[in-house]
Amino acid sequence: MTERPPQRTPNRQLATLVAEAGFSNAGLARRVDQLGLEHGLDLRYDKTSVTRWLRGQQPRGTTPALIAEVFTRRLGRRLTAQDLGLDACAPVYAGLEFAATPDEAIDIVSGLWRKDSGSHAELRKIAFTPAGLVVPSRDWLIGRPDDRVGRGEPSNGVRVPVQGRPAVPRQRQTDRGPGQRVTSGDIAALRSVGELFRTLDHAYGGGHARQALVRYLEHEAEPMLRGTYGEATGRRLFAAAADLTRLAGWTSYDIAAHGLAQRYFVQALRLAQAAGDRSYGSYVLVTMSRQAVYLGHGREAVQLARVAQQGVGSSAPAVVQAMLHSVEARGHGVLGEVRACTASLVRAERAMETARPGDEVPHWARFFDEAQLADEFGHCHRDLQQYRAAAQHAERSLQLRAPGFARSRLFCRVVLATARLGLGELDQACALGAESAQQAGEMRSARALEYVRDFEKRLEPYRESAAARNYRERVAALG
Repeated sequence: MTERPPQRTPNRQLATLVAEAGFSNAGLARRVDQLGLEHGLDLRYDKTSVTRWLRGQQPRGTTPALIAEVFTRRLGRRLTAQDLGLDACAPVYAGLEFAATPDEAIDIVSGLWRKDSGSHAELRKIAFTPAGLVVPSRDWLIGRPDDRVGRGEPSNGVRVPVQGRPAVPRQRQTDRGPGQRVTSGDIAALRSVGELFRTLDHAYGGGHARQALVRYLEHEAEPMLRGTYGEATGRRLFAAAADLTRLAGWTSYDIAAHGLAQRYFVQALRLAQAAGDRSYGSYVLVTMSRQAVYLGHGREAVQLARVAQQGVGSSAPAVVQAMLHSVEARGHGVLGEVRACTASLVRAERAMETARPGDEVPHWARFFDEAQLADEFGHCHRDLQQYRAAAQHAERSLQLRAPGFARSRLFCRVVLATARLGLGELDQACALGAESAQQAGEMRSARALEYVRDFEKRLEPYRESAAARNYRERVAALG
């Protein structure tokens, strides 16, 4: 006698959420397919597929995570596969969650560090997801501050166990373990390491020391975050971890690991919230906006810059205000919105004019000076095809920019080359382009190479000119 297949139990959790979201079966299937496309997946679900899921069939692979993400976006709250009565798997959106608590934030970001420091090459191939910017930026803007971030040290100073573990006595040892007390010296070390890696990134590109930074986060920062600390120390610890995590994202962005970079930025934003540092959170959003500009997502770039402005308010230092307005201008420039771009640049310039020597400026904003502002102007005018103005601002930026910012100088030199090309000054354009190509070859920066490639695409209509032929010969000689 043939055995009957086991009877499936209808998925009432999924049915309840389908009703709450107001999805039809076909509508849910369509949204899952669309989300799959964002992650490079060619899915072919239809209303029959959803009917099977409601009857108890378990979708395979990453589909449960995709379905959960569809409901998360629709209902505006984080839902997991388990919440939908589906078997969990490694979610394709892992790292895009804006954690509900500091402990959850530690779990998410440390998971990213561990995977990235290993041999998980697929993590660096994850696609950038524009829609994944919406929920984190919104949650940062309207979310409530964390009431408590300390671990193991109540306000009366008496130490207590962390999550059932006995309190670890302070001891002198070379290897840090979870539960160990975090000191001011530990946080100072995190800050110093950040400055070291930042200097390497500016001069040689993100690819040179990115893996070392991620391993440092895994082996040093994670045990600190899982250690023992009071409220004041905890806020400073989360702030330092946010800064290093943003830098890990920045170096990932520089090697074109855009999906991974996006996830680091989201987690840096959450760590900044745990630190209670609203101003630094705005800087993380600025970083996310810059990535969106680079990838051509101008609308998202503008929205992120505006969320940052709204979140930090008018109390931010003048230099920070100038940064926020200039980044919004970059988004308008990508979209070709001349009036909006010009208005944002004017606001940035006026804010910079109000800055005074001796003003208290956050350490992360000190790079934003007259050279950087001129650089932003140059990029915007290039994108708007206002080549005379682009050349003037690019030249000014190169005159003012310190040699240590080698990659930024390269970008600006390519902007100047593009402006010269737009003005019909082929010889100057090609000379600047060849110099940039040589420098890009000495860096480990996908962005530097992409800037040079962009110039070469613009040079293509002039390929038969003597200047263009000389450019190709000089670049070929570089190997």
